[in-house]
Amino acid sequence: MKNSIKLSALFLLLSAGIFTTTAVNAKPHTTETKDVITVSSLKHERGVAVMISKAEASKSYVTIFDQANNILMEDFLPSKVDVAKGYVLTNLDNGDYKFEIRSNDEVVTKTIHVYDEYNKKRFFFVD
Repeated sequence: MKNSIKLSALFLLLSAGIFTTTAVNAKPHTTETKDVITVSSLKHERGVAVMISKAEASKSYVTIFDQANNILMEDFLPSKVDVAKGYVLTNLDNGDYKFEIRSNDEVVTKTIHVYDEYNKKRFFFVD
C-alpha cells in the first residue's frame, strides 16, 4: 500500500513537471496581419474609390500611370489606420490607366479603361 502511494505521488510529481516544462517552452501564437486594400467605383461620381485598412498607422501611396507608364499623379495618404479617398476620372483622356496603391508591404495594381459614351466619360476595370 505504501509503495502504491509513493508511486502515485511520484507519477503525479513527474507529470506536473512535464506539464510545466511544456507550458514554459510553448511559443505564443502570433498572427501576422496585413494591410487590406480595396479599389472600387465611386458611388456618385465617375471615378475610383481607394480604401485601406492598415495593421498599423503608416503612410500609403497612390500612383496613377498613363499608357506610356508616365506618372500622372502621386498621392500620399494620411498615416491613419483606416484611409479612404476618391479619384474622379472625368478629366482624363480616353485610354488605359494604371492605379498602383502601396501600403507597407502590400501593393495592388488596377488597370482602368476610360472612354466616352453618350457624351459622358465612362470607365471600367480591366483587371
